[in-house]
Amino acid sequence: MPVRLPAIITLLTLSLFTAPALAADAWETIEPGGETSCALGTPYSFHARKADPEKLVVFFNGGGACWAGQTCDPSVEPTTYVPSAQMGHNDPRNHKGIFDLANPANPVGNWSMLFVSYCTGDVHLGETDKTYAKPDGSEVTIHHRGHVNAHAALTWMKENIGNAKQVLVAGSSAGAIAAPVYAGVVSKIYPAASVQQLGDGAGGYSSPEIGGLLTNWGVTDILPSWLPLEADTVTSFNALYEGAAKAFPEVSFAQYDAAHDGVQIGFQQALNGGTALHEQMIANRAALSDVIPGFASFTAGGAEHTILRAPYLYSYSANGTSFVDWLGALVAGEKLETVDCSDGDEGCDAAPS
Repeated sequence: MPVRLPAIITLLTLSLFTAPALAADAWETIEPGGETSCALGTPYSFHARKADPEKLVVFFNGGGACWAGQTCDPSVEPTTYVPSAQMGHNDPRNHKGIFDLANPANPVGNWSMLFVSYCTGDVHLGETDKTYAKPDGSEVTIHHRGHVNAHAALTWMKENIGNAKQVLVAGSSAGAIAAPVYAGVVSKIYPAASVQQLGDGAGGYSSPEIGGLLTNWGVTDILPSWLPLEADTVTSFNALYEGAAKAFPEVSFAQYDAAHDGVQIGFQQALNGGTALHEQMIANRAALSDVIPGFASFTAGGAEHTILRAPYLYSYSANGTSFVDWLGALVAGEKLETVDCSDGDEGCDAAPS
């Protein structure tokens, strides 16, 4: 199919890694080797920070997706995915938000952290190598090994952070899609822990092509037995939430989005899914609320893509509720209220000031 690539997608690889690294390095970088790989065959690495051994953030980074010759060709601009673990976008030292470890308002500032880098174009769930025909007639082979990479990081976590009692499993953008699946995996690793999940910036997707993407990346071949999925019937990523929540009812599930998220709108266009993003978010979340007890969401105004890696995590609010307070309640295991900008006087057109 022809693929439309709106320029807004460049935000995926340009807007989130401009901050300088901190001089005091709290992070360890691990290269697991083995079958792990980035999309173009370069080495995979992830990052960990040891702090409070009983409190743990497991974060799945974003970085777009690719599924055809035009989207996977690394020479095509704008790129729709991050192909290397060594890019600044995949270094937590370059991010703010929950990775601003010196900020006293950070509700997870003293937690141990696992930062699962992302460089495979398959929402952290693929396990196949695919060769695509590029627009110029040549070919490119992409190693969709997000599942392999993620499990290497989780294996390291299990061996090195073994006493977690309170866990936040979160993901931004593409990582938000995988977060409910890995919340279940992490819950099995730490069966006595209180586990909260948060998907950041992927709640509005709806397209008849989503099932085909999952099949293309080999996702349906590797999903755990507790998450049966018929790709032919999948038109949103709600199925991942529904399956995880059914298998792990003790885990709490939540989402954050901006009502007019420009990156989600761009990918919706590329997938022939339409651009009425906020309306689709509302529909997706209503469906999740019907089947997941306690499901909650926070919808801010504006078009900014994701919040967990951004400095405005500490300033955004909607309807009198600040996001950082809402996040603090989430990680504390408190009952959450759903917050939507459309319910307030300011509406959803502009980002919170």
